[in-house]
Amino acid sequence: MSILFKSTPKKNPRDLELPEKFYPLAVGNGSTDLKELAEQVASQCTVNRADCAAVLIALEDNIIRALRQGRIVRLGELGTFQVGVSGTGKETAEEVSSASIESAHINFRPGMELSKMLKTLTYKKTQEKEETNFYKGKEGLKTIF
Repeated sequence: MSILFKSTPKKNPRDLELPEKFYPLAVGNGSTDLKELAEQVASQCTVNRADCAAVLIALEDNIIRALRQGRIVRLGELGTFQVGVSGTGKETAEEVSSASIESAHINFRPGMELSKMLKTLTYKKTQEKEETNFYKGKEGLKTIF
């Protein structure tokens, strides 16, 4: 299945007088939640859905715990998670303290398999009306208008 995208106008932030240009913007095509992942995993192995869900919930809890401790979390070929910070610049290294940190965020670096997948994607331009009108039910992907 192709990745959906739409064209979106953007101004040049360095020169707002220039005419806007149009750029591609990926559009979500439904979502997959923890329950659905557990069902998919259970259908591919001998473990039942409840046990798969329990493992996925425990994985989520342990990733959060490790990140809170400042650890880098490596999930094999999926990728690596790490906490990053943003803050204000100071004149000297000595002036930088925890008070200089304004916010924290998650850095994600994809593993080899995800990187390979990104190189093989195909794309399809969507109509403006289609972009957020998808839901995934038991019958598969549906469009609602």
